[in-house]
Amino acid sequence: MYLIGLTGGIASGKSFVAARLAAYGAVHIDADQLARIVVEPGTPALDAIVDEFGEEMLRPDGTLDRAALGAIIFTDDERRERLNAIVHPAVWQRTRELIAEAEVLDPHAIVVYDVPLLAEAPEDRRLTFDLIVVVQASSETRVKRMVATRGMTRAEALDRIQAQATDAQRLAMADVVIDNDGDRGATLRQLDDLWQRVSAAEAS
Repeated sequence: MYLIGLTGGIASGKSFVAARLAAYGAVHIDADQLARIVVEPGTPALDAIVDEFGEEMLRPDGTLDRAALGAIIFTDDERRERLNAIVHPAVWQRTRELIAEAEVLDPHAIVVYDVPLLAEAPEDRRLTFDLIVVVQASSETRVKRMVATRGMTRAEALDRIQAQATDAQRLAMADVVIDNDGDRGATLRQLDDLWQRVSAAEAS
């Protein structure tokens, strides 16, 4: 098995890169999706969030009100760390299970662990990655994308960026950097090259 850690700042285009690698044949494990699953109604993580942040974090149907929680954690470092301490271990446990399952199904699988907070999460850094890929786009490009596609104000977009690791912190981890600040064609050419590289490495 060949394990890729895929990361990048919010709105850098990481999801596009992950989807492309999955189309090539990679097994895609999405930490954001797992983070939603581990806080579904009835889970220990959701109970812990309610204990920490209050019943107002729940919608009438008992699901997590992500907007209400986001309004708190993206402007308060301490409370964000408290949330991470609840959610990250649950995601980490499920991630390990999925990686093990992928290897059992195909010992030669190329697995992409798609994780936005790789630079921030000590649990994820315990994984032994064969390659860490960072998707990079300028802060201004990312702000424009969030305003255009997510309905955020410029201030809200900047809050999201500032709540994450810096570009320098992510780039310091990178074995490969995918520049996604330009057109899609340029990004796809980089991904073609990346897939050829990892396919050859896994086969060797």
